[in-house]
Formats: sequence, C-alpha cells, structure tokens
Amino acid sequence: MARTQDFNYSDQTKDLSDESSGKAFGQVVRDYKPNASVKWRFGKPNYSVVNKLYFENRTKKHADGTLESVVQKLVKNWEVESHHIADIKDWQTMDVSKFTASVNGGGPASAQLMADIGPYNLLLGDCEGYAGSANTFESANAIFSNAFTKGFAFEVLEVLSPPPVVAFRYRHFGPFSGKYVDATGDTHPGDDKIVDIGGLVVATVSATLQIEKLDIYYDPNAQIKPLLTPTGGDRAKKCGFC
Repeated sequence: MARTQDFNYSDQTKDLSDESSGKAFGQVVRDYKPNASVKWRFGKPNYSVVNKLYFENRTKKHADGTLESVVQKLVKNWEVESHHIADIKDWQTMDVSKFTASVNGGGPASAQLMADIGPYNLLLGDCEGYAGSANTFESANAIFSNAFTKGFAFEVLEVLSPPPVVAFRYRHFGPFSGKYVDATGDTHPGDDKIVDIGGLVVATVSATLQIEKLDIYYDPNAQIKPLLTPTGGDRAKKCGFC
C-alpha cells in the first residue's frame, strides 16, 4: 500500500503520478483510472516509495501483455481501491454485488466489510503479536507503514490457471526498517532485514476481469513473527485464520 507518511489529504486530483504507476521506473504496473467523482480516502495515494522497492527487488519481470502482467496489474489496481477509496460504489475492479474474500478457508467477507475494517485486518486477523479486531482501518495502516518505512511490495510470481478462475502464486516483501508496536503495546525496533512471505490466491473473475471472489491462502504469522524482535520470535503464535 501507499505509506501513511505520504498521505496528502488535500490532494484529491485523480490521475496517479508516473512514479505511482511505474512509468517513471520503465514499466506501468498500476494503471488505475478512478471515476471522475471519486473521493480518495486519504488523498491521492503515492506509490513512489513502494514502487522503488518493487523494481529494485522483484524476482520476476513479466513482459507487458502476458497473463502474469495482467493479473499483477489487476491486483495492484485492486489495492488502490480497497485501501484508498472508501465508498464501494466507486469500486471498479470488483463486482461489489458478488464480491467476497476469505483467508485460509475462513468466513467470507463482503466488499463493505473489507471497506470498513481494511485489507490488513481482514488478511491478518488476530495473532498474539497483532490484533486485527482491536485495530481500525487507519490504525492498521499506520502500524505497518511505520514498520515497513521503505514499503511492502507485492509481485505475482506465477499464474497457474487462466480466467475465469485465476490461481496464482505471489510474494510480499519489504525490509523491517522502522518499528513495530505489537498488540500489547510493546515496541520492537527494526533490523532492516527483508520480510519475505508468499501465498496462493484463487480469484474468480468476470468476462471483463472484475473480481467476484478471492480465496487467499498463506500464513499470516510469517508477516508478524519477524517483527517481534529481538526476542519475540517464539512469542508469535498462529493467527486466527490459520
């Protein structure tokens, strides 16, 4: 996501910058075009920092037009909406009348629930080191923006099946360069080591590639455990969705 440090609530202009789209880095990986009447939740998002991390550390360079590049762009555009547009009526990447998301086979969440609690709380749930149920959309974004001050980037590794049921493997990564405040209020300083997690998504999409269903499979503990340093590694238990 775009870091909270870069939010400019007064900027409600619509088109993403070249740094945010990826054009300034040589490849457009995010081409989101919002509705003319849309209102950004936090002001127009700025992806320049996370894009720098992505382009410098990605393991795959998918050629434009490949299925992998199409899926990756769809996911990055989905993230723009799910993090930065509060009103689901303005969402374009999802069919909000059908959309559900589930993590590791847990109870599905609607588009409105995801908009209310935020993707971080939906994906992580409750862990010993993180309590999704005790955090708001805004507080969750602040916690992880302060932990991953150089960004937490996403890349599609491999697409295993084509539409309408798209299965793909992904990687989420970024250095623990800031500080992490855990569920008990303890602060853990970063060690600048890369937190690198992977997972599998099965996405059902329409003929126009609108997302109707997301089934996400990964270990949320893999994201939290590295942040509980220097002695917290053994403290982290499996998240509620695991």
